[in-house]
Amino acid sequence: MKKEILFGKKLTDIETIVKENGLPRYATGQITAWLYKKSITSIDEMTNLSKQGREKLAEKYNLGLSAPVKEVTSADGTKKYLFTTSNGKFVETAVIPERERLTVCVSTQVGCRMGCVFCMTGKQGYHGNLSTGDILNQISSLPERQQITNIVYMGMGEPFDNLQHVLDSLEIISSDYGFAMSPRRITVSTIGIIPAMRRYIEETNCHLAVSLHSPFEEERRKIMPVEKLHSLNDLVETIAEYDFGRQRRISFEYIMLKGFNDMPRHVKELARLLNRVKCRINLIRFHPVPEVEYLPSDEKNMEVFKDALNDKGILTTIRQSRGQDISAACGMLSTKGIS
Repeated sequence: MKKEILFGKKLTDIETIVKENGLPRYATGQITAWLYKKSITSIDEMTNLSKQGREKLAEKYNLGLSAPVKEVTSADGTKKYLFTTSNGKFVETAVIPERERLTVCVSTQVGCRMGCVFCMTGKQGYHGNLSTGDILNQISSLPERQQITNIVYMGMGEPFDNLQHVLDSLEIISSDYGFAMSPRRITVSTIGIIPAMRRYIEETNCHLAVSLHSPFEEERRKIMPVEKLHSLNDLVETIAEYDFGRQRRISFEYIMLKGFNDMPRHVKELARLLNRVKCRINLIRFHPVPEVEYLPSDEKNMEVFKDALNDKGILTTIRQSRGQDISAACGMLSTKGIS
């Protein structure tokens, strides 16, 4: 009989496991502490459980943690790790050091089915969702685990195409029984799958980042097939329904493509489109993708674009590009060809 993976189980799941295996009720807290607050490699290391209790668990469950199988380091200090998933596939995870922050960029799928033309992960195609444990393993099994200050769901895959596992992982990360990290240190990025986005907004207190990339629906449709299902106007209208409050941030990601979405008319339309949403815009440098005709906007034009948006009253910054030399920058993660 194939053993179930223990890592990634929520508190309610552990409570059920404890009851079904005849363990004392207080074992729930002991098990979750071993899983999410301590560093262990086997169930047998849960030493405050009875030997019989550990044996019962080990009969049915594997711990499910796995260290990265490869690590590369950028000239700028960014690191990229390769992880094996529970079903034998591979995902990449980026770790980005800054002055007082260490951000981990986690993946939620092997590849992606959204097909955005500017993204290497999309070129890979879709090869499956990550389990809750697979998502969390990218955090727990990092050498830098204890230094992590921020988590962004901006790696491989569309998080809202794997919504339940993403929500479950966020519960564990932000709960006292889990990693106990503040939701204000967690951001989930989406291209705008509206029904899933609603659930995320209503069920979590984490930040939201939305991939925009053009304020014109016909342009966005050319580079983001999701526009055919969830229109830009519907997306912004949905976001405008919610009061994100002072502690929760909504941001829009905007990859700058030369001669396509970086002109004054785009500034004007962005200001009109977002006039009812308290938000910020992050301008992102485009990193060329094979067989894609688009080119990155030049630095001067990005600065002009940023200043024009700030003059319109929309807080806008240019995101620093990190890890490009190891293919860890925005839109560059891919495990195509790795087996």
